[in-house]
Amino acid sequence: MKGWILAAAGLLAAVAPAGAQEGADDLLSKIVNSPAPASYRVDGARASVRNDDTVQGGKALRIPVAGKSDKSWTTSIASAIGKPVKKGDALILAFWAKLTKGEAGVASASLPFNGVQLAADPYTPVFSGAVTIGPEWKMYEVKGRADRDYQAGMLNATLHLATGKQTIDVGPVFVLNVGQ
Repeated sequence: MKGWILAAAGLLAAVAPAGAQEGADDLLSKIVNSPAPASYRVDGARASVRNDDTVQGGKALRIPVAGKSDKSWTTSIASAIGKPVKKGDALILAFWAKLTKGEAGVASASLPFNGVQLAADPYTPVFSGAVTIGPEWKMYEVKGRADRDYQAGMLNATLHLATGKQTIDVGPVFVLNVGQ
């Protein structure tokens, strides 16, 4: 748990407004998913959890992506949101990622969909955003608001990874519900 408290404290420093006095314990109460890489569902690849002291939390999920697809979700990870979300709640998806190996020496990878969506068909997005990852660990952030009430388990945080033949490491993935 200590690693996740440190990761949450790092997240707090990155996403809290300047001057916010909120502590890590309060931030932990806002996390609505499991940030542990071992808890993610992986589709379209054989991923492995590895120790990595250079990322917050000390663990990363290594995902070898076979190649580019016009359906970027063919290789993806999902983290279940286990708490209810109310209409109008502000949500923050924050995740650590890096490109470990790019196609033909490419140093960055565009990930077109990183967001919160329904956990079952039709997988409708609540919100999403694109990011470009590089060879160094970095925390990425995508924000949105819930368009309606969702029961616990109805939503996932999802990252679509099939944008090239590449290896991507993903560290902690946090979804925070910061309320109205």
